[in-house]
Amino acid sequence: MNFVEELKWRGMVHDIMPGTEEQLNKEMTTAYVGIDPTADSLHIGHLVSIMILKHFQRCGHKPIFLVGGATGMIGDPSGKSLERNLLDEETLRRNQEGIRRQLSHLIDFESDAPNAAELVNNYDWMKNFTFLEFIRDIGKCITVNYMMAKDSVKKRFSGEGDGMSFTEFTYQLVQGTDFLHLYQHKNCKLQMGGSDQWGNITTGTELIRRKTGGEAFGLTCPLIKKADGTKFGKTEAGNVWLDARYTSPYQFYQFWLNVSDEDAERYIKIFTMLDRQTIDALIAAHREAPHLRELQKTLAREITCMIHSEEEYRKAVEASGILFGNATADALRRIDERTFLQVFDGVPQFEVPASTLAGGVNFIALCTEHASVFPSKGEARKLIQGGGISLNKEKVTAVDAIVSASDLISGKYLLVQKGKKNYFLIVVK
Repeated sequence: MNFVEELKWRGMVHDIMPGTEEQLNKEMTTAYVGIDPTADSLHIGHLVSIMILKHFQRCGHKPIFLVGGATGMIGDPSGKSLERNLLDEETLRRNQEGIRRQLSHLIDFESDAPNAAELVNNYDWMKNFTFLEFIRDIGKCITVNYMMAKDSVKKRFSGEGDGMSFTEFTYQLVQGTDFLHLYQHKNCKLQMGGSDQWGNITTGTELIRRKTGGEAFGLTCPLIKKADGTKFGKTEAGNVWLDARYTSPYQFYQFWLNVSDEDAERYIKIFTMLDRQTIDALIAAHREAPHLRELQKTLAREITCMIHSEEEYRKAVEASGILFGNATADALRRIDERTFLQVFDGVPQFEVPASTLAGGVNFIALCTEHASVFPSKGEARKLIQGGGISLNKEKVTAVDAIVSASDLISGKYLLVQKGKKNYFLIVVK
């Protein structure tokens, strides 16, 4: 497979240095992508870099993930108008371990193949680099004029934000030093990243040329935005994380399921490994019947299975069916408490003391006297007789039905449903 052609049809190439494609066609090439360890989990904003390296490895080349233990202590000025908070070494190490665990599920690090991936940390070679060595060996190779010409620097000097510290000004030299180190020690000839990294990447290729006389290359992908121009990967709750501790598989699945038609057509190319023929057929079918949302369903399935597992994907689908489909009481009891609360987030809630259920309580009394689910007993009685009320996804068929502690979900919840779409949650404490 031709790596550059594969990225181009997927809409994943923004800038590419002359000679890059020829280098990749000539031999197995090593390339790296840098990730700043600002948290102990990656989020979906990192997925583009991960997908690029997945394709890169599949095309027979060797990927390196560089975790920026050193650069994370400085803060990249690209695309930002404010200084970043600096992290201490203990936090950085913990974050790196979390990232390592996630990447190992997505990229082949363990095999004995010549193109098995590697994970490196630039703190390992930067920590003993003295300031005098840095300004003598690196600083003298790149002029201030060259550094000032970079967009990320020009924007900050032209009044965007509060200016730029010397620390951030030197960032491109520190990142360039990474590329030089990997070029010299890992035969790494290509750096890839988002389009906002172009200036930093080209500083690295220039540093390599001036220090070694060798040739290195750069490739960037577009920064992903939603069709309406807003930032990709953010929700009201913040980032969509790859770690289930921060974003549950259900929430993760729902994020992709709810993207717009226009975004789904772009995202299915970028965030899945499906081939061109399959994707073209999916897009054509979706345009014929967009109301079926098959494109979103496929996108959500592929990414949820890749990041979490097929089992977690099935659970997320089942949880979605509880709210929007004809789920059973068993399905309701199978989902964990966290997902249950996420599914019914925003549903009216009523608290009742546990003593209310001691010895059992009449369902109608519970929903009128103890929790204001229904305005009157008469209305509750009428709805039950008409078959319009369910408790925990099972029809309430008798007006004298009794509710006891054995009916509780996760030991504390009762789900009352009126008609198809109206839910009420009784929380027993």
